[in-house]
Amino acid sequence: MGTKKKNGFIMQAGILAAAGILVRLIGILYRSPLVAIIGDEGNGYYNTAYNIYTIILLVSSYSIPSAISKVIAARLARKEYRNAQKIFNCSFIYVIIVGGIGSLACFFGAEFFVGKNSAAVLRIFAPTIFLSGLLGVLRGYFQAHRTMLQTSLSQIIEQILNAIISILAAYLLMQAVSGESKTTQAVYGAAGSALGTGSGVLTALVFMWLIYLLNRSSIRKRVERDKTKEELSYTAVFGIIIGMVTPVVLSTFIYNLNTVSNLKFYQEIMQIFKGFSEAEATTSYGLYSGKAMQIINIPVAIASSMSAAIIPTIAGTYERHEKKETNRKVAQAIKVTMLISIPSAVGLFILAKPVVMLLYPQRASVDMVASMIRAMSAAVVFYALSTLTNAVLQGSGKVNKPVLHALYSLIIQTLVLVPLLLYTDMNLYALCLATVLYSFLMCIMNSFSIRRHLGYKQEAFRTFLLPFISAFWMGLVTAGVYYGLDSGILLLSETADIVISDMIRNIICLIPSLLIAVFIYFALVIKLGAISKKDLKTMPKGHVLLRIAKKMHLIR
Repeated sequence: MGTKKKNGFIMQAGILAAAGILVRLIGILYRSPLVAIIGDEGNGYYNTAYNIYTIILLVSSYSIPSAISKVIAARLARKEYRNAQKIFNCSFIYVIIVGGIGSLACFFGAEFFVGKNSAAVLRIFAPTIFLSGLLGVLRGYFQAHRTMLQTSLSQIIEQILNAIISILAAYLLMQAVSGESKTTQAVYGAAGSALGTGSGVLTALVFMWLIYLLNRSSIRKRVERDKTKEELSYTAVFGIIIGMVTPVVLSTFIYNLNTVSNLKFYQEIMQIFKGFSEAEATTSYGLYSGKAMQIINIPVAIASSMSAAIIPTIAGTYERHEKKETNRKVAQAIKVTMLISIPSAVGLFILAKPVVMLLYPQRASVDMVASMIRAMSAAVVFYALSTLTNAVLQGSGKVNKPVLHALYSLIIQTLVLVPLLLYTDMNLYALCLATVLYSFLMCIMNSFSIRRHLGYKQEAFRTFLLPFISAFWMGLVTAGVYYGLDSGILLLSETADIVISDMIRNIICLIPSLLIAVFIYFALVIKLGAISKKDLKTMPKGHVLLRIAKKMHLIR
């Protein structure tokens, strides 16, 4: 087996990661003008409905790609192409039933799940749950074949349509009720944003289905050549799907239940015990979930992409009892994820306010959102690692472990969160602390389980310590460059009597600071030995990175 073949999952993860980061960047870039249109109140209603929608989506549709890719990948590893296709076909029946139930629950239970003002927004989300299930089966099918290009393109298309329709629909709906109260306009604006989400999913579904139709002829030929004697019955297939999907769904559901749990506790305690109105509680929560967490989630996209790529890979090697190869891939995935998430966490801590000013320039909330990002910056590393280790456990057959770990973490973080909300004035910062605690606990418990199950021992020095040292010095240099430029521009504008807006000054200082940060970190991780020549070759565009490193005389 050649190097290219062995490290193919890193390349596929790189494709998905690039798409994931682009998708999140598009998401944040369009959220900024959208929030400017619908306001913090409308953003609060949108995020309240979106969090409930996400939970229902997790139960009915969201985990389908991961679960389906693992099940099909295990059959492909044994060259059971007919059985793999049968699982794919039956998966559609499963998601039609489960997705349909989820959509109906979302539509008719809207007022039960959220406040009156957010209920209309949640109902707009309902059909998207059904469509997402169908889309998830198609994405899982291609991921099982270890090709992430189709999923990546569909995600980009989905987000572009989401951005365009969200802004347009929000603006038009708010114009339609321009004579109504501010709250009514905010609700209509949030509903318009929800329309964009559904439009994006529908477009991505059509795209993925067309890709499948283009490949259907070759798929049919491969199935016809299959010499497997034992063909699974439909009862066995549905048993496999339910047996795999259910634990993955439960794990993902509980893993993300902390978002809805925190929302409920925060809003109820703020309204009942601290005198907040529904609008005030929802608006303030929107700063946490709709701004701070949106930025925190950008680098976590790397781990999500790595997880999607590693599940079918781990499932295949584990199915063939290649324990050493399985552990090698786990180590490789964790190392690449840490090389990116650690400097991302440091960068967000150092440049929290400049980043918020760029993406969410509403003056009233910039300082608050920046402070929350600093408080949660460590969660970037913890969420990245816990997301990846979830995938390792699921891919190696321990699908119930992440469920239990998520449940234990949720209970512990809730026991910490509730007293902080009740008896302190931390408010939103209590949510930040709970977020960090939850992700940290997941990391610890998952790591212990992987060690017991696979006999895997994590190498810490080159994977964690050296990237952190590199990121630390990167952060100091970056802070010096940004704030040095900022002071220089202020002095120049005062001396020359030139008016330079805060937005323009921030962009002028931020862009060179980020470029220097990338250069400093890249140089340090190589010079300190965190990355070897062999490591560079296994990464996406590794030959390009290696050539750059040689030209910079960082490596021979």
